[in-house]
Amino acid sequence: MSETPRSRETVGDTGTGLPQRRTGRAFAHTPHRSDGRPPQTPRGVRRPGPAGRPGTIPPVPGRPALRSPLVRGFLPAGLCLVALALITWQVLTAGPLLSPDVRLGRALVRTVPDAVTEPLADLGGLPVALPVLLLAMAYAAWRGDRRGALAAGLAMALVPALVVPLKEWTARPGPLEPWAAGYFPSGHTATSAVAYLGAALLVRPYTRRAWPVPVALVLTGATGAGLVLRGFHWPLDVLASWLLCVPLLLVAGWFSGRSRRRSSG
Repeated sequence: MSETPRSRETVGDTGTGLPQRRTGRAFAHTPHRSDGRPPQTPRGVRRPGPAGRPGTIPPVPGRPALRSPLVRGFLPAGLCLVALALITWQVLTAGPLLSPDVRLGRALVRTVPDAVTEPLADLGGLPVALPVLLLAMAYAAWRGDRRGALAAGLAMALVPALVVPLKEWTARPGPLEPWAAGYFPSGHTATSAVAYLGAALLVRPYTRRAWPVPVALVLTGATGAGLVLRGFHWPLDVLASWLLCVPLLLVAGWFSGRSRRRSSG
């Protein structure tokens, strides 16, 4: 008599019923190894994200994040200071940069009527530029940015403290007054840069528009152009003042941004 399939079943067999779901390690979400090492599957070596979600496979290369705007401003501020030191050295030693500077300045002087260039040069005077900055400082302080307003005022106070010693040290004569000295760097240019650009940095976050910075750049550039075209300064005098003001404005902008973050937080 032939042996039937049923006779092969043992007593411990479960029969031909539906398969039962097992909940052992084979069905775990993360596989394991007997030696305790991570498995060789991508899922096993992934690290969860902040909310417990699957992360990326480590290690993930990436660029180191710069921590603050002040750190990001170190590079441009340092480059400006190096360029300023180079120009100052050229002025002190009558280096090769002075010859093209003098030729360019003499070629530009009085090419535009004085009725146009004198008002442009006057934009860098304290009676015109300082009230603009004071109004912006008052508005920023009223909106809660007291640190930024104080930093902008300190930057303006540093302008004569830095410019006057440089003028006395270099003793550079002017384009129209070769017998006089003290034209490097340009005080009017530095005043206009700190006043107009500092005011723009204080006001721009509250206007939610980009127009304050371009307007300030136009006013600052117009001041420098008016000084050169009128014959009050050489081109390098104006350029040196711009380079000097960049670190001041970067620090003032950093303080302003930090103050706004604290007030909003």
